[in-house]
Amino acid sequence: MAFRTDQNAATESTWDDNLQRAALTDVGMRRLNNQDSFCAMPARDRQSWEQRGHFFMVADGMGAHAAGELASKLAVEGVSHLYFKYTDLSPPDALQRAVVETNSEIHRRGQANADFFNMGTTASALLLLPQGALAAHIGDSRVYRLRNGRVQQLTRDHSLVWELREQAAANSELSIPKNVITRSLGPNPVVQVDVEGPLPLETGDTFLLCTDGLTGRVTDEELGAILELLPPAEAAQMLTDMANLRGGPDNITVIVAKAAGKEQDGDDMRPLTIGRRQGPATVQPAIWVCFGVCLLGALVLSITGNWLPALLSACGAGLSLVLGQLARSRHRGSGVSLGGGRRLGQGPYTDTACSTGAQVASTLGDMARELRSNGQQNAGLDWSEFNAAADAGEECERSGKHAEAVRHYARAFRSLMQRVRDLQNKRADDSTLDI
Repeated sequence: MAFRTDQNAATESTWDDNLQRAALTDVGMRRLNNQDSFCAMPARDRQSWEQRGHFFMVADGMGAHAAGELASKLAVEGVSHLYFKYTDLSPPDALQRAVVETNSEIHRRGQANADFFNMGTTASALLLLPQGALAAHIGDSRVYRLRNGRVQQLTRDHSLVWELREQAAANSELSIPKNVITRSLGPNPVVQVDVEGPLPLETGDTFLLCTDGLTGRVTDEELGAILELLPPAEAAQMLTDMANLRGGPDNITVIVAKAAGKEQDGDDMRPLTIGRRQGPATVQPAIWVCFGVCLLGALVLSITGNWLPALLSACGAGLSLVLGQLARSRHRGSGVSLGGGRRLGQGPYTDTACSTGAQVASTLGDMARELRSNGQQNAGLDWSEFNAAADAGEECERSGKHAEAVRHYARAFRSLMQRVRDLQNKRADDSTLDI
């Protein structure tokens, strides 16, 4: 399990290398603290994967002082804990309930302390199960899927821009704030959770969870191309660096998960259900008490020779067992199957062709040349590593080796951002640095 750690990227493969993943969160270039949080919990083994799947989540907190940071932390800790706790519920039901109950806890904490009043957070969670991908989301943090050169947004933004667009009321000439969200965890005692999926998995599918610190600075076409051209760890770092080099006005959190093995095929698994408990069915204690009393009465009455009352008492015990079984079956319920193409939600909500390798290499080359032109007068930075990597990128670009060019530019940007961070640490009294 990995919770928020500033400027820290983690990458590793899970059992049998079936899933490659990387996670990174960064404070950005203009913020003093990081109000984003994330959680990455890949399944330990095949059995765990079949039962609960791989779990990933990002959250972007909102609120003065430390309120936003606390809200996002409570979100990822609460949802992840409760989801794995409710083993008697199917994954979609458990995920929805976990989000709803976590909202109640964040709201309670906000009401109890004036410093945290009205705190809130976005929340986007992703489950990768044999039956497919499930997403639960609130706010404008997003979940994407890359497949066959196209990047799809699996979640719908709960924002003013999207609300107006869907109502066909948006005017392209009007200036609509993009950061106004219409739904979040915490401010209200009750929250509506959107659940999407399951969307069948294919080997090679790459998923991206991110906060709006990324999508506010990197286009869908660009992020799709980066995910396609780079492995998860390099892609997460590159996307974060691009957002920062374009101003980095907000915290940035990125999780990349790639289905890399054939074990992702879940055709032989039973379909997911909603509205049905999966764990052992239970019988109400009152029924067991009635059964025990009737059975004990039948034994006592038979010993004393009262055969007719004993028979009636035994019948009562038998009736209790029948009622208990009926109650247990009704408690479990048959639920609604999500098999045969049936799924929750309306996603994907966008479907965009990724930039070609040539296009993204050209964009990154332009960025590198602009940075070199505008920033080398800054004597506090060492540009030698950046220059060497950028020169290699330009050479590959001229030779038509676009994927290699992207990797070289990624190395150049990573080097520059590291130098910037080092310089910022030396200037502790200055929270920003223009490059």
